[in-house]
Amino acid sequence: MPVTLRLLRLGKKGNPSYRIVAIDKRKKRNGTYKEIVGFYNPVANPPVLTLDQKKVAYWLDKGALISEGLEKLMKHKKFVKKD
Repeated sequence: MPVTLRLLRLGKKGNPSYRIVAIDKRKKRNGTYKEIVGFYNPVANPPVLTLDQKKVAYWLDKGALISEGLEKLMKHKKFVKKD
């Protein structure tokens, strides 16, 4: 079963916040997820990105992929080293 780490949108119109979750790749964006691995709040000044490094490492060891949007966000916040 392919798992991916991606953003799950919360909040109301004009005030988004996101959970970073491990979810089956075939599920919809806001479908049922396996585990919460972090949180992102773009509205805060400066934007807040919180990740549980142990959980992220666990899912990456299991073969999980990182979604394109989350990868860009992590590179921007320097969570992932650029190749």
